[in-house]
Amino acid sequence: MSQLDFDYVIIGSGFGGSVSALRLSEKGYKVLVIEKGKWFKSEDFPKTNWDLKKWIWEPKLLMKGFFKMTFLNHVTVLSGVGVGGGSLTYANTLPIPKQHFFISGSWATLNNWEEELKPHYDTAYKMLGAATNPKLHAADNVIKEIAKEIGKETHFEAAKVAVFFGEAGRTVADPYFGGKGPDRTGCTHCGACMTGCRYNAKNTLDKNYLYMAQQLGTEILAEKEVYNVSVIGNEDGSDGYKIEFNSSIGKKENSSFTAKGVIFSGGVVGTVPLLLKLKQKSLPNLSEKAGCNIRTNNESLLLVTSTEKHSKDFSKGLAIGAVLHTDENSHLEPVRYGEGSSFFRMLTIPIIHHKFAAVRVLGILGLVIKHPIKLMKTIFVKNYAKRTTVLLFMQTLDSTLRVKLGKITRMKTEKEEGQKPNAFIPEALTLGKKFGKIVNGIPFANFTDVLLGTPTTAHILGGAVMGEDASEGVIDKHCNVFGYKNMMICDGSMISSNPGVNPSLSITAITEYAMSKIPLKES
Repeated sequence: MSQLDFDYVIIGSGFGGSVSALRLSEKGYKVLVIEKGKWFKSEDFPKTNWDLKKWIWEPKLLMKGFFKMTFLNHVTVLSGVGVGGGSLTYANTLPIPKQHFFISGSWATLNNWEEELKPHYDTAYKMLGAATNPKLHAADNVIKEIAKEIGKETHFEAAKVAVFFGEAGRTVADPYFGGKGPDRTGCTHCGACMTGCRYNAKNTLDKNYLYMAQQLGTEILAEKEVYNVSVIGNEDGSDGYKIEFNSSIGKKENSSFTAKGVIFSGGVVGTVPLLLKLKQKSLPNLSEKAGCNIRTNNESLLLVTSTEKHSKDFSKGLAIGAVLHTDENSHLEPVRYGEGSSFFRMLTIPIIHHKFAAVRVLGILGLVIKHPIKLMKTIFVKNYAKRTTVLLFMQTLDSTLRVKLGKITRMKTEKEEGQKPNAFIPEALTLGKKFGKIVNGIPFANFTDVLLGTPTTAHILGGAVMGEDASEGVIDKHCNVFGYKNMMICDGSMISSNPGVNPSLSITAITEYAMSKIPLKES
């Protein structure tokens, strides 16, 4: 091991990678994190999502932000890129899934997961600074009104979120880690969490796990993308690995490091295509299940714009400040962007539910005839973000896809089990219309949802799931890769059933559990 550069190289710095970095460093290991995105300080984030160069990650188009959209044939994926991964752009929400998550999917029989993970969820809450949203705003209150209307008032609650509230705008010494963490500033409820918190209130991973890991010696190499991982010596990787990478934003100058162990933590859109590529090239012993059991969290994203003359400001609050549990399988969250962030109006059209695209188009034309003024107000309204709420509907009901390497695109998807992902969830549209009735608006959706019938999700999961052996999964119950030593997968691709809620907390907790199984480094 003394001849190798590092004990562990972690590919990606999201929730799984950040947890791994801290816990391995605490156990005495020499750790390197390689992240293809950039470092961001509060002042680096865009004021609105119209600043595409600072917001969107598409370096070939000279856009070097932290938000990525990946268009696949069955789903459109929203994800984060940068030091801190998805925490830079996620909506801070930290729910624990219901029991169904722990007893279904390929991992169901491997452990008593609900009991086993409970202490690790507690640790994740503490590390991420979880707190209950103390103040409801306009969009939250509309959802509360809907809850009362459908007889679910007791199923409405303020969200638990990774935000430092304190006193709005006031900076204080580290409130979480006994002074070992960075200074923090109280949340201003500006609603701009997902375009990057410019006020130092959001508990992103660079302010907790990664920050603490660096204090213990973890090195972080940003703007580098891993393109190959190969074994050194024994074919099972027991002698170590060579990790090759190049620049993700500039000239492709190849470099490499060696390590005893490797942890893949690049998220589904990063880890899964890399695994598939490596299986063809340098890691042939990877399970045939790589790329299988991809889940979309059965989501629907609808946008409703208020056309009331004196509309309330729907941009104020947290990105997600409340949640309504509509039934045992489903829940609804009101999502907002900060004032001025109206870019998504360019990508949306009214949503019509029907299995035939031609009928959907005719339905949109029918809306033009039936509600011309309301549609015109929606499309051309000033202060779009202040008038618009994104309704995020999620279900635990299960269906899966398989991802393969594409000949033209980087990835392609195939239907695997259950119904293929559907942009048209009746319950979601019903709730969207109820919201629209209250604010005098019409539900819109991403143009790909409406025209192609493919949903949009911020929570793509699976592709490297747990199993009893390599015939059932890519990793074991401790996140170790079948076929190789000292190789793990700790990110959304390890999630082995459908949580039906925002998954970041679960990724954190499962990685905490996996890291607890790694022994202290021998001196």
